[in-house]
Amino acid sequence: MQDISAYVAQNKERFINELVQLLKIPSVSADPAYSQDVMDASASVKTSLLEAGCDTVEVCETKGYPIVYGEKIIDPTLPTVLVYGHYDVQPPDPVELWDSPPFEPVIKNTELHPEGAIFARGACDDKGQMYMHVKALEYMVKHNQLPCNVKFMIEGEEEVGSENLSEFVANNKEKLANDIILISDTGMIAKDVPSITTGLRGLSYVEVEVTGPNRDLHSGLYGGAVANPINVLTKMISSLHDENNHITIPGFYDKVEELSTAERAEMAKAPFSLEKYQNALQIASVYGEKGYTTNERNSIRPTLDVNGIWGGYIGAGAKTVIASKAFAKISMRLVPNQDWKEITQLFKNHFESIAPAGVTVKVTPHHGGQGYVTPIDHIGYKAASKAYEATFGKTPIPQRSGGSIPIVSLFEKELDSKTILMGFGLDSDAIHSPNEHFGVWNYLKGIETIPHFYKHFTELSK
Repeated sequence: MQDISAYVAQNKERFINELVQLLKIPSVSADPAYSQDVMDASASVKTSLLEAGCDTVEVCETKGYPIVYGEKIIDPTLPTVLVYGHYDVQPPDPVELWDSPPFEPVIKNTELHPEGAIFARGACDDKGQMYMHVKALEYMVKHNQLPCNVKFMIEGEEEVGSENLSEFVANNKEKLANDIILISDTGMIAKDVPSITTGLRGLSYVEVEVTGPNRDLHSGLYGGAVANPINVLTKMISSLHDENNHITIPGFYDKVEELSTAERAEMAKAPFSLEKYQNALQIASVYGEKGYTTNERNSIRPTLDVNGIWGGYIGAGAKTVIASKAFAKISMRLVPNQDWKEITQLFKNHFESIAPAGVTVKVTPHHGGQGYVTPIDHIGYKAASKAYEATFGKTPIPQRSGGSIPIVSLFEKELDSKTILMGFGLDSDAIHSPNEHFGVWNYLKGIETIPHFYKHFTELSK
């Protein structure tokens, strides 16, 4: 793999320009207004995979947006790596908070990225990280250094819950058969502190609706005489945490795994500055479940958060009404052993039970997924560790992530494969937020590192 660094350096501008072109496509899967753009993105991914060296590439139709499947099989007796990624992106809203248009990529120098960062929706999540694998394949094919078989499955519905992926996987087990799954949709601790994500939290996402009177009412004539759905909703939400920020839903913690003191001590070895963390977010203090550190709260502990809340009049000026309805969207991040469907039902039962007389409550589940853990003694993890050692010059730290990639547990169930999460983003990349970006250095370092994974995984599989 001696030539990979030189190849990346020689092709740096082309690699960046190709990613920029992909980022210009506003492939927002959540908004039907962008449906043609999502389709255009799938076609672009197909072209890129063919040009990189895949022998066959298909745009596979689903009930929603298509899945792009590609493969290069050099010898059926050799191991097979399945690469997963997604070409859809989050909505750019609120657009007014972006410093530059979200689908007009620009490269700007920052304190963390003096060599430049690409600012655009999807730069890190997940177009930039997915495209690293395409360019890594290009290098391996062009230099005859692909040591095993490779398959790609790039979907267009990850940001809306991968609704049609499970059916596709279940119906294509032979096509997708593999020895290891490789995903770059996570991050690392810092540019000089490589890490491999070994655990993901699960997710339960619901929407709640509280209904009071049959119409909006004058707050003077009816105020104090009927239940106000907005007041009620906020009280109900407030009751979901106690004074120690423990979640109050009965049965919620029954299956939560309590990590040992030794395991928590290993996690604590990861470099972390509370002061820098607070400064980066411009907050005076952290906040969370009593008895746990900040890094534990956002990785090994379950959470419940309101993601959106609305009702009544929010336009300019005043309108004195008691709204007929109030709404909220709520997500629960879950740890391994918590079943998302069971937690969703526990939430529904509890939320309905605490509704006072005078209102009705409706809970609508949206989507979810299970948590996941990859053992650090697995050959896939060992191969990834050796890959980082080759390009970073140091051993990566195993790290549990607070995020969720629900399809990872699906892959293990349906394909009987472990997943290795080799992310190259940083916490500061503002994914899902205005001014999302991905460091040029991180992007190129990913392209440089990935071929080493193939080499070491093939060797360890013998």
